[in-house]
Amino acid sequence: MTKRHGYALLAAICALVVAVSAAIYATVTAASRHGGAEHRPLSGGRPHNPAAPVSTGTWVGAWSASPMGGEPGTGTNGLAGRSVRNVVHTAVGGTSARVTLSNLYGQQPLTLSHASIAVAASAGGAAATADSMRRLTFGGSTSVVVPPGEQAVSDVVRITVTQGTDVLVTTYSPVPSGPVTYHPQARQISYAAEGDHTQDVSGQPYTTQTTYWRYVTALDVLSNEADGTVVVLGDSLTDGSTSTVGANRRWTDVLAARLRGAAGSYDVPRYSVVNQGISGNRVLTGGIGRPAENPSGLARFQRDVLGRTGVRAVVIDLGVNDILRDPDRPDPQAVLDGLRQLVDRAHARGLRVVGATLMPFRGHRGYRDDREEARRAINAEIRAGRVFDAVVDFDKALHDPYDPRRLRADYDSGDHLHPSDRGYARMAEVFELESLKGAVPAEL
Repeated sequence: MTKRHGYALLAAICALVVAVSAAIYATVTAASRHGGAEHRPLSGGRPHNPAAPVSTGTWVGAWSASPMGGEPGTGTNGLAGRSVRNVVHTAVGGTSARVTLSNLYGQQPLTLSHASIAVAASAGGAAATADSMRRLTFGGSTSVVVPPGEQAVSDVVRITVTQGTDVLVTTYSPVPSGPVTYHPQARQISYAAEGDHTQDVSGQPYTTQTTYWRYVTALDVLSNEADGTVVVLGDSLTDGSTSTVGANRRWTDVLAARLRGAAGSYDVPRYSVVNQGISGNRVLTGGIGRPAENPSGLARFQRDVLGRTGVRAVVIDLGVNDILRDPDRPDPQAVLDGLRQLVDRAHARGLRVVGATLMPFRGHRGYRDDREEARRAINAEIRAGRVFDAVVDFDKALHDPYDPRRLRADYDSGDHLHPSDRGYARMAEVFELESLKGAVPAEL
């Protein structure tokens, strides 16, 4: 080979290398422009399928209730052989849903062979709209076994849920299990039927009524109506004790309606509201048992507040039972320290906290002058801004102007502690929606 031919061959090889490199670069560049990550494995090592339908929206809480204990009389057999149809009221609408079922207070595995979700055909009724009935699955299976002390979250199901409507969550357990994890102060009629009627649309088999919520503790939806969830942690005043059964007149229901009505307004966030009230709840002290029934606010804060879906803000209305149920002279500083601990935990997650003043209770059987002094001392610190990020002054809004130690007569249910429906509405009306906006820097 001559020297000239050698140079020619070397030049050809160099040109080929340049051409191949240019082709590779062009391919990579084109892929990056057109979503070249479509073949990159997602978590779990599964490749993304660009043809799969994509749902839009934000996962938020549409409804929830705190498990409070084990239902009396269900310790041995639970509700074996019966369908339980829970009626829950939505704070926000969505296009998909998932349900949380709890066996927190069970002492044996809870076997659910079938479960379903549907939109109620009418408010408070057991019948479903026929086109809304959906079978729930868990990891792709229609049955699930929930170990004692645990919970199960269903797979996502496509269902159109409208805000302010009732949703039916139905479970069937074929074998004994118990006690049944429940929320006793539902202020809502739910139903039970003999046999497996989880898919029944008519509601006719559901001849037994109950004022409990059983097993179900949360309903989340994929929503375009809300950007986050407000979690309200409270006692019977939040739980809605003495409000009209089946009318959704808890103050949190009215607050949710106000937020919906103000959607799009400047400085008002688009939030749903979930109610984590437990009647008799205290900041510092819980009940007995393992797990404790009616756990304290401190004990349940992780589960009932930080564990909720899409939580963006927290409202705390606790403390009156710490005063009323203290057999000795109540210690306002201990209650305040407990409230500040709750705020610190929320701040660690970057969550804004709105706190409520404690309403009066003169005339109630638990009233004592030293308890009134403790209530005023706690309220003074709350109003001074030394506890929460913002304050809603329920005390000022509902007390009798001629005797601030009492509820105003038209706001009093009659027991001199819990509000009437009008009183609950007043609580929501004085809540400044703008106070929910914003966050605090999360602690690292």
